[in-house]
Amino acid sequence: MIDPDPPPRPFLPQLVVFDLDGTITRRDTLAGYVFGFAWRRPWRLLGYLGIVPTLLRFALRRADHGELKGRLIRAVMGGASQDDIRTWTAIWVPRLIAHGVFPEALAAIAQHRAAGDRLVLMSATVDLYVPELAAALGFDAHVCSQVAWDDTRLDGRLSSPNVRDEEKARQLRRLAAAHSGRRIMGYGNSRPDLPHLRLVDKAVLVNPSPRLRVLASDIPVEFKYWL
Repeated sequence: MIDPDPPPRPFLPQLVVFDLDGTITRRDTLAGYVFGFAWRRPWRLLGYLGIVPTLLRFALRRADHGELKGRLIRAVMGGASQDDIRTWTAIWVPRLIAHGVFPEALAAIAQHRAAGDRLVLMSATVDLYVPELAAALGFDAHVCSQVAWDDTRLDGRLSSPNVRDEEKARQLRRLAAAHSGRRIMGYGNSRPDLPHLRLVDKAVLVNPSPRLRVLASDIPVEFKYWL
């Protein structure tokens, strides 16, 4: 016989997944990270010439975002030591938080943290700085694209799938399985975020364009406009 008054289910904090670029930060982070590293070593600026062929292939849809990303890192930062990368990341992350993020994003993160929610930063950008940034922002975990190394020297090409589009959805399914029973909330800002936001219980789109609002019409979504 089914108990007509079953005991309440134990409260489980939400699993809250944030995108990074354009959701927490005001703009793309990888471009600024790579350029800042090269600016401190001007000879590396010549490496930008090496991405031109890949840019042309990308424009012709013969290269994808992951290939372009890996080519940029390899051309400009390839061969850098782990110590050089760690030193630059330690400088760059606090600067980004101080000057490059939406205050409303920081407030939302703090609110979820105070509620006891499990916070995950999930980004298509790379593990050169995402782990440190996630820790500095108070996230419990992170998911991001991985770069290859040649021993202690940076190769730069991606060594994992680019965490974008359907790969983000795959990673969200993995997170959901690891946190069974929790409601899931997701924050994003762009069309590539829609595949994984379609899997959450509640989605938030930050500063969506009119076109994105239309594309997200099938999602239980809230629109937020952050300055």
